[in-house]
Amino acid sequence: MKDEAIVVMCAVGGRDEAAAIAQALVEGRLAACVQMMPIESWYRWDGAVQHEPEVMLHIKTMRHRFGALCAAIEARHSYDVPEIVALPVTDAFPGYLDWVRQSVG
Repeated sequence: MKDEAIVVMCAVGGRDEAAAIAQALVEGRLAACVQMMPIESWYRWDGAVQHEPEVMLHIKTMRHRFGALCAAIEARHSYDVPEIVALPVTDAFPGYLDWVRQSVG
């Protein structure tokens, strides 16, 4: 399924970090589009429940770019264990899928 479109979710610690990652991914043709949304997260870390504001990135790309995309995120991400989760796109407007394919090469 090398030609499968995916949406990657990645939470980051702030807007500046999110913008730097988004810019690098689109400029590097690892993503066709990156959307940034403010969120609040509750999670367990270091044995305690944490609550923090974060920025969620929704990254549109193709499955064959996932490894390089992960490496690019990891190189710029401030977390010890970044959330990088890929979800398959099961249905989409054909013209949109063509645009994603052309954008990431």
